[in-house]
Amino acid sequence: MHMLQNPGYKQILLCKGTGCTSSGAVKLVNKLTEEIAKYNLGDRITVKITGCHGFCEQGPIVIIEPEKVFYRHVLESDIEEIVNVHLMQGEVVERLLYTDPTTGQSARTYPEIPFYARQDRIVLHNCGHINPENIEEYILKDGYLALDRAISAMTPQEVIDDVNVSGLRGRGGAGFPTGVKWQGAFNSKNDKKYIICNADEGDPGAFMDRSILEGDPHAVLEGMAIAGFATGADEGYIYVRAEYPLAIHRLKIAIAQAEEYGLLGDNILNSGFNYHIKIKTGAGAFVCGEETALIASIEGGRGMPRNRPPFPVVKGLWGKPTCINNVETLANVPLIIRRGGAWYAAIGTDNSKGTKIFSLTGNVNNTGLVEVPMGATLRHIIFEIGGGIQDGKSFKAVQAGGPSGGCIPEKLLDLPVDFQSLTAAGVMMGSGGLVVVDKDTCMVDLARYFLSFTKNESCGQCGPCRLGTRQMLEILNRITTGKGKASDLDLLLELAEGVKLGSLCGLGKTVANPVLTTLRYFRDEYEAHIYEKRCPARICKEMITYYIKPGDCVACSLCLKACPAGAIKGAKKQVHEIEQDKCVKCGACMDACPDRFKAVECK
Repeated sequence: MHMLQNPGYKQILLCKGTGCTSSGAVKLVNKLTEEIAKYNLGDRITVKITGCHGFCEQGPIVIIEPEKVFYRHVLESDIEEIVNVHLMQGEVVERLLYTDPTTGQSARTYPEIPFYARQDRIVLHNCGHINPENIEEYILKDGYLALDRAISAMTPQEVIDDVNVSGLRGRGGAGFPTGVKWQGAFNSKNDKKYIICNADEGDPGAFMDRSILEGDPHAVLEGMAIAGFATGADEGYIYVRAEYPLAIHRLKIAIAQAEEYGLLGDNILNSGFNYHIKIKTGAGAFVCGEETALIASIEGGRGMPRNRPPFPVVKGLWGKPTCINNVETLANVPLIIRRGGAWYAAIGTDNSKGTKIFSLTGNVNNTGLVEVPMGATLRHIIFEIGGGIQDGKSFKAVQAGGPSGGCIPEKLLDLPVDFQSLTAAGVMMGSGGLVVVDKDTCMVDLARYFLSFTKNESCGQCGPCRLGTRQMLEILNRITTGKGKASDLDLLLELAEGVKLGSLCGLGKTVANPVLTTLRYFRDEYEAHIYEKRCPARICKEMITYYIKPGDCVACSLCLKACPAGAIKGAKKQVHEIEQDKCVKCGACMDACPDRFKAVECK
């Protein structure tokens, strides 16, 4: 009988993903251990560290099993109360429960929380529930059964066929059919082949791959080993960002444990199949997410894309056939081989199978990792799982697909999230970033922000990307500072299309998407900046002015005290005034002015 079935036995799941660790989870582990020892509770209460639960903004997160009670924002000072009240007296600590920001209702268990209840956590099923540093917990969740099945009961071609039946497409951005890529590597005859796991997750705000590596590393290792068996590779590399130290730490532990158990290395499970995995840390270049640039980086060169063909499955790492898949793609593979390609193909849409993990961030109530079937709508993700827009503001747009993705307006909220629908809307799924913005966001400035990022990350190898991004950014800077010209819109479109058509790699071919989509859906904002010399969202500082309405000012001095630049003058019972030459346009005065007066305005 499992220990959780024993009366009175409890297990405390404590998230030690990057988010919760940065919020003080290590102190919680130490305090819990101390309190349990103090009351001699060790025989019926255990503490288990886990990876990311996905609901990162609520961290540090503590879950009490078997009741599934979910405590959030737990501090070291809360531990004694949890032990005394919950673990010893059997009463829930109400003040630490999650409260829905839209309804005000509390939820005791995590299955009751809409953020979790409305997801389909298939790839993420282990994250937050197993100790990622203990291979036995992964094995108890049917881990490595798929690898055993593949190498003992299937041929390499049968494995590839099953992946083809599943309809799995790459989750790193391009959405290329995984089985087709594996078939190309299988067909390439060579004495040496490689599998590379692309964990160079560079999109701002994206942390899907990091969370899988931290919370369920063996799923990725198992997926890589199956890919190696299917394609004829005996060696693999995980190319992971150096900025992911916890993921690297847990990968090293997982690889060592898998080798100790005979699940990696030579003669795996006495089958004669050999497969070794190494870790290569990247220096954080965004362009190294492109597979040929990644290969160059592993080889010790500068991370720069090269012309294709030949494709990596024919001539890749050190000139040998190489199959490259990203973290989420590989984490799907054990599920497909264990349950069958037909099972996986039944999830999602006709052309986009399975689930997709999104990093939901921005002006939304519930931020974190969201896993839904392909075809779920943006409205479902943002409003039902994400809980809607913060502070009751209205939705304006969502940037999908990272900095080289595109902006989707409110009228497309019911758009199904799949490869075809997003492409038709002028955006891309990318690795899965979703940045939600409200009505107070300037879409021209948003396009400028993302283009600034991609311009800086361009490797500079090809002229269209190197020069085109710079020229487009110069135009956007001009528009957002009130110096835009009528000809700028046509020039922006011309440059964007030129960069898209003429660039060498996927980065250059998609870098103009933020410009193209904001021009397509929010052209009126560009025109207001250019023709009316105003920013409708009142974000672009050079185009706005803060002033105090004399008739509404009660001289309370709150704005004067809040101003960081000393730009407000006025004494007690004297109407205040903003000295425009000193004003830094930060908006602190407007925030400080009481709502009942609303004496500060921005135009």
